[in-house]
Amino acid sequence: MSVMVEMGNNSVGIVETRTIRLVEAEKPLKLECGKTLGPIDVAYETYGELNDAGDNVVLICHALSGDAHVAGYNSPDDRKPGWWDAMVGPGKGIDTNEYFVICSNFLGGCRGTTGPSSVNPATGRAYGLDFPIITIADMVNVQKLLLDRLGIKRLLAVIGGSIGGMQVLEWSIAYPDFVEAAIPIATTTHLGAQSVAFDAVGRNAILGDADFAGGQYHGARTPDRGLAIARMIGHITYLSEQGMRSKFGRKLRSSDQYSYDFNSEFAVETYLDYQGQTFVERFDANSYLYITKAADYFDLQKDYQSLNGAFANVNSRFLVISFTSDWLFTPAQSEEIANALVANGKDVSFCNISSSYGHDAFLLETETLGSFISGFLRATHRPAENGVEKAGVKSRGEKYEVGSIEHARRSRVDYQLIESLIEPGSTVLDVGCGDGELLANLTADRKIKGKGIELEQQFVLACVERGLSIIQRDVELGLGSYADKSFDYVILSQTVQTVKNPEKIFRELLRVGKKVIVSFPNFAHWRCRAQLLLKGEAPVTGQLPFGWHNSPNIHFLSLKDFDAFCRSLGVRVERKIALVKRRLSPVRFASNLFAEQAIYVTSKE
Repeated sequence: MSVMVEMGNNSVGIVETRTIRLVEAEKPLKLECGKTLGPIDVAYETYGELNDAGDNVVLICHALSGDAHVAGYNSPDDRKPGWWDAMVGPGKGIDTNEYFVICSNFLGGCRGTTGPSSVNPATGRAYGLDFPIITIADMVNVQKLLLDRLGIKRLLAVIGGSIGGMQVLEWSIAYPDFVEAAIPIATTTHLGAQSVAFDAVGRNAILGDADFAGGQYHGARTPDRGLAIARMIGHITYLSEQGMRSKFGRKLRSSDQYSYDFNSEFAVETYLDYQGQTFVERFDANSYLYITKAADYFDLQKDYQSLNGAFANVNSRFLVISFTSDWLFTPAQSEEIANALVANGKDVSFCNISSSYGHDAFLLETETLGSFISGFLRATHRPAENGVEKAGVKSRGEKYEVGSIEHARRSRVDYQLIESLIEPGSTVLDVGCGDGELLANLTADRKIKGKGIELEQQFVLACVERGLSIIQRDVELGLGSYADKSFDYVILSQTVQTVKNPEKIFRELLRVGKKVIVSFPNFAHWRCRAQLLLKGEAPVTGQLPFGWHNSPNIHFLSLKDFDAFCRSLGVRVERKIALVKRRLSPVRFASNLFAEQAIYVTSKE
């Protein structure tokens, strides 16, 4: 049986790690620290084929302990595939049937690219601590030299998690016209004090090892104990409390009784011992020092005076992804990236994926993460004729069933009328946009520039797959990243009755939008009144299709209620349309009694 058959049809198979010299000693590279470095060799791998247009190139940036070997096997004898094999390959999240994928071991690494374990031409021995301090920007600059040598003129996307995500951000800023799309995953614009502290403890474990020998340990005893401890400390930060509790709890490894000594006996202890030992077998202690220091120095706010300033000139589409249980690079840090991009009016989508895996989720949540990445890449590389996928074409992210409560909540008969109220070419923010049906139609039919806000992950995915700009957010938290009157229209369709604080949200919508379109079901409709009067039960109608116990609606309002609400806030009602659902036609008289729903166009100077 051939190796390819054993690996399966979705494996890239046997791949070769190539090494290329990009910088000669006679013309060294100027580093950010002010020193120069040369020669510089880079190890890299490629997967898939470059298309004739040269527009299908995806660059993957690895994290601290990664390398160029992303997918497949370097030999038939390899026990494990590349570090992101579940994500890269035919038909996978990053589909090598569609894209030409490149990954290189970054500068300072120890897997083929020049780093502190490389030979210093000035001394004839390993650099050790004579290697100059490097930064994330230096790593990216060397990657750019590699792409130039390979004849790559433009990147469809650059993708990376953790420290790889830092490189993604640096790519988008340093080479704004070279990168069409950027996908930073589980990353940050700067490390917080806690993360710097963990890095410092890890480095001190290495520096304090008696075998460190000032960094010149090559060919002798190596600082295995210090490096193993550094890895153990780091690995704890990659997990979550929930995940560790579920996986290990307080289980003992090989006994039901305590041993009453200091040997590792809890399952979590022996797991960390294993992680430390396997890391020592494949990684260099000096590289650990240099890479963590580069991460510590990464600080876009410092470099550009503000985060908004850092992203002012980027041209890439962004998909920013975080994970709910990641406490190393928290969801708030990713949302900060998204907010700065929003404030600059950039094309950005953001999703906080639900996971119990902690920071390691970007390596383990391959199915969910792969859906987001593949949808975003597809929408970027092969957008629909009108820029987004129109309604009527079912998105792969649309997982709810027709007839279910979720579908009923998103089934909005007011879309056609709302669309008619929007001026062509307008800027539109759809709050609670669901699967993006309205925004897709508006973009295709009226050429609007639209953005969406949605809380539910499955609908965020549907919007990403449509090619829409979507931010996953609870609107109750406000819209602080959007400037005053930054949209011609803000839409709140069938949502005002589901939020906790309608007044706060409505004021915020009026701040960011010149006009606010609100639609809601009318609780004063005669069928609701009749059911209350005759049955004495909470009404269930076509527009309120839920029982009292499973309804997303927490407020029940009528047209008269909303009229009074607008008057109390000093809001001008420019237009009020009372509708009968069956005919999608306006109610001519006694609207509060006969209207099943209403659409209001409001404004406030």
